[in-house]
Amino acid sequence: MRTALSIPILLALATGCATTSKTEAAPAAEAPRATAPEKKFSMRTYYMAFLRRGPAWTKERTPEAVEAGKGHMANIERLAKCGKLVIAGPFDVPADAPPDALAGIFIFDVATREEALALSQQDPAVKAGRFAIEVLPWYGPTGLTYEGHVPPEPGASCTP
Repeated sequence: MRTALSIPILLALATGCATTSKTEAAPAAEAPRATAPEKKFSMRTYYMAFLRRGPAWTKERTPEAVEAGKGHMANIERLAKCGKLVIAGPFDVPADAPPDALAGIFIFDVATREEALALSQQDPAVKAGRFAIEVLPWYGPTGLTYEGHVPPEPGASCTP
């Protein structure tokens, strides 16, 4: 009896597993995705100014050093607002670094090395001798920017 009941159940299960329902929907085709037009990668020349510790650099936070630092930061902000300075920032210089250690960089978006040098020499910390400047051409990606970059202000002056 047990075998007689098992055969119809097994046949029903096998038949059910072997057939598919015609009411099942076919998987929907994916809708085409809208894509932005591809931007062609290109490179161009920028001018990178290397700031080294200058002859008047000291570890001490003298009133002159603090004032030069404030002027340095105001200069960076002014040059960024007028659209000439793309990126600026310090290096993590160890305490035992040599007296002429690299201290930071400026990356300028200007036409010539001479313009980048002239803009660098306007910096109050450079004028005070706390930094010395070396400017080199640098080949980098067109449109160089960073997250949080504030665009230049129209009509902002690049002169102090």
